[in-house]
Amino acid sequence: MIGRTNFDFAENLSFEHGSPGRSGVDLPAVSMPDAAVRDLLGEHARLESDALVLPECSEPEINRHYTRLSRWNFSIDTNTYPLGSCTMKYNPRINEWAGRLPGFANLHPYLPESRLQGALELMWDLQNYLAEIGGFEAVSLQPAAGAHGEFTGVMMIQAALKARGETRTKMIVPHSAHGTNPATAAFFGYEIVNVESGPDGLIDMAEFKSKLDNQCAGIMITNPNTLGLFEKNISEICKLVHEYGGFVYGDGANLNALMGMARPGDFGIDVMHFNLHKTFTTPHGGGGPGCGAVGVSKALEPFLPIPVVAKGKGYYFDTHRPQSIGRVRSFYGNFGMMVRAFTYIRELGGEGLKQASERAVLNANYVKARLKKYYHLPYKTDCLHEVVFTHKNTLDIAKGLIDRGMHPPTIYFPLIVSGALMIEPTETESKEELDNLCEAFIEVAQEDPEKLKGAPIHTALGRLNEAQAARNPILVYQHV
Repeated sequence: MIGRTNFDFAENLSFEHGSPGRSGVDLPAVSMPDAAVRDLLGEHARLESDALVLPECSEPEINRHYTRLSRWNFSIDTNTYPLGSCTMKYNPRINEWAGRLPGFANLHPYLPESRLQGALELMWDLQNYLAEIGGFEAVSLQPAAGAHGEFTGVMMIQAALKARGETRTKMIVPHSAHGTNPATAAFFGYEIVNVESGPDGLIDMAEFKSKLDNQCAGIMITNPNTLGLFEKNISEICKLVHEYGGFVYGDGANLNALMGMARPGDFGIDVMHFNLHKTFTTPHGGGGPGCGAVGVSKALEPFLPIPVVAKGKGYYFDTHRPQSIGRVRSFYGNFGMMVRAFTYIRELGGEGLKQASERAVLNANYVKARLKKYYHLPYKTDCLHEVVFTHKNTLDIAKGLIDRGMHPPTIYFPLIVSGALMIEPTETESKEELDNLCEAFIEVAQEDPEKLKGAPIHTALGRLNEAQAARNPILVYQHV
């Protein structure tokens, strides 16, 4: 299992390549007088460009430098990527082909609606596809990410309560919810009311009922929860919250386990964000463009952000919505992500989406069955798309997997499990890949614990002091 191409070769900093005076670009001389530069940038502008310490490399040198660095990376294109809280699934190349079609890629959002009909039709269809998949009245594609979807959803809940003349002070958030849930509720000024999990890993219903009252704006619930377990009492939870006049926010980050088998809106969820990068194979991570589309029930539909894509004689942006929370994103959202998600849904169809979820659940349970002899399983409840183990040497296990060509799983999350190892294989992986993954986990579990403390040893830099790197980062290169 040990060894990766080029993984154990060191790479110098870009400053340590090249030679003085060498460059990969040829820029024209700046003709602007110093005084004009100061007027443009301010009186404290630094004009001594010769004092800047910059790499001096040719184009081939800098290109090879970054290409070599890229080959150190773990990615879904090169490795199994069992990162439990992020659903790292393969992005089909047909999505990229569609996203790069000139008619989509070259559109400008300031074009008149008459010249955006193809894009608007795609957005209209995608809204309806997501509404059907989630069981919702309507969908907004504006939010730029999952947490932004939460922001939008809670903002709509506040607007709906205000329209009823109510101001509520509390939001229930179970301990098994994603960490962004309490953060979002707190951002809007709500007091966070926590609910513990029972011995089965599910919401303790007795405690939940004891904390529900007329001051609760609602509940933010992740289902399947962060333990990968389905909250079987979800319909009752929604019913009780509604009886107290509150709303139910569903965190849709784990929708990859439910597509085609269950619809959150049918349980009574009022608003839920879809992570298109987790469930519908748009690009993931790196701080780049995402899409956290939100689906809403009939009760919250009037409060959707504007503009809403509508259909009449043609497709158009509907901005005449008096109860709307307003705009939450510049232009109309991250359109390129919409094209990719639309392509994925059309490519698989309803039955294909269901099969994807079935396989994701099957793969997680296969990993669970193979590894439960070697790692502690804190909850025996049947899991869905991911499984959570624990180990007394969690960090060492993660580092040891790197030596075996595997990206580590999510560690130390969820926080309600001490020493957590959260594994999500997704539907992407074949049985052969799952066996490779499991064999790596088993091999590391049986490794000498003292030897494992030095892992990884087959990498260029070995084990880094991550705490020191976070507390005392070196952000500049000091020329010696």
